[in-house]
Amino acid sequence: MASRKCLGGEGSAPAPHVLAVDDSSVDRAVIAGILRSSQFRVTAVDSGKRALELLGTEPNVSMIITDYWMPEMTGYELLKKIKESSRLKEIPVVIMSSENVPTRINRCLEEGAEDFLLKPVRPSDVSRLCSRVLR
Repeated sequence: MASRKCLGGEGSAPAPHVLAVDDSSVDRAVIAGILRSSQFRVTAVDSGKRALELLGTEPNVSMIITDYWMPEMTGYELLKKIKESSRLKEIPVVIMSSENVPTRINRCLEEGAEDFLLKPVRPSDVSRLCSRVLR
């Protein structure tokens, strides 16, 4: 099933590193599993604060996929902090939510989100991200 892979064959660049952010351990496991099956290297954290800490020490993140609704810092607030950072603003950010709220989706996209996925995230969503985000 080469069509689901994000990468070329052997000898190609290392697997893209995706930072998955979700306060739900179940959702974190689901998204990490889908990403890994598409040959991503995944680091999963449980909050926007932890994501920012990790981004401070891990320079090679290819994409961030974050839940919208989390305690302490929403995915929207995380998106804004990333886009305001001269060092991080080039990293594509994808927001996911179980709530289909058009105004929220539009606001995230206007602030620079690469995409907005509705949960449950499916493998087809991830393969779409491969072609759009990691070009």
